[in-house]
Amino acid sequence: MSSMNAPQREAVMYTQGPLLVLAGAGSGKTRVITEKIAHLIASGQREAKHIAAITFTNKAAKEMRERVAKRVKGDAAEGLTISTFHALGLRFLQQEAARAGLKRGFSVFDSDDQMGIVKDLLPAGTKNDVLERLRGLVSRAKNEALTPEQAAELAKSAVEREAAKLYEKYQARLAAFNAVDFDDLIRLPVLMLEADADFAAAWRERIRYLLVDECQDTNGAQYRLLKQLAGPRGAFTCVGDDDQSIYAWRGAQPENLELLGSDYPNLKVVKLEQNYRCASRILRLANTLIANNPHANPKTLWSDQREGEKIKVWRCENNEHEADRVAAEIDYLNKAKEIPFADFAILFRGNHQSRALEKSLQMLRIPYHLTGGTAFLDRAEVKDALGWLRLIANPEDDAAFLRAITTPARGIGGTSLARLAELAQQHHMPMDRAARQLSILKQLQPRIAAAVSEFTGIVDRLRDEAESVAAPALVRSLVERSGMLDALRAQTKDKAGFERRRANLEELADWFDGPKSAIGDLAAQMALLTHADRGEPGNAVRLMSLHGSKGLEFRAVFLVGLEDGTLPHEASMEEGRLEEERRLLYVGITRAKEHLVLSHSLEAKRWGDTLRLQPSRFLAELPQGDLARDGADPEAEAESKKARGRAHLAAMAALFDKPK
Repeated sequence: MSSMNAPQREAVMYTQGPLLVLAGAGSGKTRVITEKIAHLIASGQREAKHIAAITFTNKAAKEMRERVAKRVKGDAAEGLTISTFHALGLRFLQQEAARAGLKRGFSVFDSDDQMGIVKDLLPAGTKNDVLERLRGLVSRAKNEALTPEQAAELAKSAVEREAAKLYEKYQARLAAFNAVDFDDLIRLPVLMLEADADFAAAWRERIRYLLVDECQDTNGAQYRLLKQLAGPRGAFTCVGDDDQSIYAWRGAQPENLELLGSDYPNLKVVKLEQNYRCASRILRLANTLIANNPHANPKTLWSDQREGEKIKVWRCENNEHEADRVAAEIDYLNKAKEIPFADFAILFRGNHQSRALEKSLQMLRIPYHLTGGTAFLDRAEVKDALGWLRLIANPEDDAAFLRAITTPARGIGGTSLARLAELAQQHHMPMDRAARQLSILKQLQPRIAAAVSEFTGIVDRLRDEAESVAAPALVRSLVERSGMLDALRAQTKDKAGFERRRANLEELADWFDGPKSAIGDLAAQMALLTHADRGEPGNAVRLMSLHGSKGLEFRAVFLVGLEDGTLPHEASMEEGRLEEERRLLYVGITRAKEHLVLSHSLEAKRWGDTLRLQPSRFLAELPQGDLARDGADPEAEAESKKARGRAHLAAMAALFDKPK
């Protein structure tokens, strides 16, 4: 702790009451949380089993657990909770399933399952954009921890009233499936804790100190959960940065940082303003930009790092020209400055901007990784296997039943499955049980009934195995018994493709390293994993959205597409919502440690027409003396071109300079 600065030490040592740590970009907030956990345990103020640290991604939770393990020796950290909000909610519901009206082994529905229910509840032929809007309104109500009745009372428009009615039917369908969705993992614990003071007090005895990272990203329900677990005494440390709140589109409420002050009048505020990441000039750029936003608790980042080079501002003809310049600069810095490709990031407002960049990088054979590709858990064969596991653990999960019975195909068409579902509803039972009723099977075609019986026989054998074998063995068994592996072999044209897909299933089996009795819990936990939880992509340039870059850092960053209408986004300009767009650029700027390039194009093609573009208005808000704009210093630019030309020629010559 001796190497920490004074505000960091103050944040670690203060345990007398509620604490808000306003942590600027690169100010060491993760270290503060880690050290505070170690301090609470080492000082004997709290046992590890009574401490919970909440993050927003599984990756961040894993990193924090690893750091704590290095600081706390022996088994002193046993029982410590470090998880995401949703993982904590899942643990809560697993422990309080009966009180929540759930049966053991309940399922956690993903976005595909949710949309399937919404589509089924609305009239046939409802357009996808209407489905998505209504689903989004239901989710928004849940993120405020509203009941269907409360959502109906607060509805201000016809579409909101329709969404409230859908919400009620949607919850009834989830209950029939013995399932919850992601939003319920926060909503249900909040409602249960708020409804029973004694129950809430009992949970506060379990969690006696709470640490919340990225508090500015909490939504209404998450903030209410924080308050219920912290209780009136406010035994918590919240860490956040209102300048990095960029997730309003998914319900984040940066004003929750201000609410802490009104809900806890004795709240202590500590500011972490020393940045350990960026060159001073980059910080000056960020500070000047974000000063244009209103602040309840203003802060100014500073650094004792070097001043750094001027920030380049490129004026490009179009996005193809921009992409070519970016790729060429990366190629130069990699060869001349020996900066590894993994230390470069190209950041943009929207994923569609990556296409031209990918083409230019490919032309120069520069390896790159596009964040947002197909995640491991989104691969079809992995989702199919998880569907089987959900059904094995939860016989009332109709969505899992439908996925499993059609994977692989068994000659049971959609019409037959719809008939089976109809008969199940008539008899008020889940499809898994209906598929075993002789009276129901007799109402299906004999061939279909035989196929259904064969399927339920496989499920029964796997359920029997689940009682006696470890989870990894069960996964491997279901892949064989279900016919999935044979189907993959038949469907995949080349052997290499089949081996890749089989390897995915083998990796899934390896992930299940828990006890045999926890197969349902593990399946639910895996449903919480996100794209952000994948491993590192190796030595490759990172292409990602500004939203996806939060929490990361790179030696060289290229911020592309800085035009009005792109950043700031056109809708934000029209509606006067520029503050979050400014924060988005602030986040992008503070990802850079040494090199930063801001680029914009003069024109773009839209629907066959050429449009003239205006540079982002945010560029005018930056300290102009710290910028090196195109055309401002012709002599320096000419010398820079010569240096890049020499580096390119040297690289070409090296290709032919082979040892004899």
